[in-house]
Amino acid sequence: MTDAQAGRLHLVSTPIGNLGDITLRAIETLREVSVILAEDTRHSRHLLERHGITTPLEAYHEHNEARATPRIVARLLEGESFALISDAGTPLLSDPGARLVRAAIDAGVVVSPVPGPSALLAALAGAGLAAEQFTFFGFLPRKGRERTAVLGEIAALPHTAVIYEAANRVADTLRDLASRGAGARDAVVAREMTKQYEEFRRGTVDALAEYYEGSVPKGELVLLVAGAATPVLDEGALREHAQRLRTGGASTRDIVRLLVEDHGAPRNLAYRIAHE
Repeated sequence: MTDAQAGRLHLVSTPIGNLGDITLRAIETLREVSVILAEDTRHSRHLLERHGITTPLEAYHEHNEARATPRIVARLLEGESFALISDAGTPLLSDPGARLVRAAIDAGVVVSPVPGPSALLAALAGAGLAAEQFTFFGFLPRKGRERTAVLGEIAALPHTAVIYEAANRVADTLRDLASRGAGARDAVVAREMTKQYEEFRRGTVDALAEYYEGSVPKGELVLLVAGAATPVLDEGALREHAQRLRTGGASTRDIVRLLVEDHGAPRNLAYRIAHE
């Protein structure tokens, strides 16, 4: 049970570019907490000064989070409240903070998100690709089998992929995706969102790879790739195959398995046809 005297850990979203993109609740929260935990205090100080926030800042990043987390949780349990912010956007999305959030929850401290800007959601909203379902991959591994596996997963994904990528590596990533059969897929590079030179460059993976090979972009960007087209299944052909398997003595279970494996049929459809 949560200690009634414990403070709160607020996860406060901050602007991804335009310093005006901050909520009234975020400003109020940052003014009221005991301490603001920032990934880069020098970077965050500009935002706080812009909005007249004088709350003390402490650095909290990947190099000190293991050491700092127990001390912060202890202070939370003593009744102090903290706000965690990242350099830009929503904390924990490809940024430090997960260790602290988990430790606070385990200690019974209330964790309260203060929603706001997110590069991931801003890019998805403006890209023009299907947004009903998507997978966020964050920053991709730079090399090795792990990168190969993730690129293969993106190439096979049936819905939109959202990727954070460094400007000088976006051409390589697009080229790697094209080599895995995704070259004809629609893609968007969202660059410098909410800033003066905001740009959404749209095209196929192949076309964007060619463009960025000759023009390295500047600034921060998000890469979005449309999902692979879902093949249209011929239910008549599935029924014919099921009947041949049945005539050959295959069990219902085997028919379901083979319709899924050989034809890519959804399991519920394969189950229905196998039992007809």
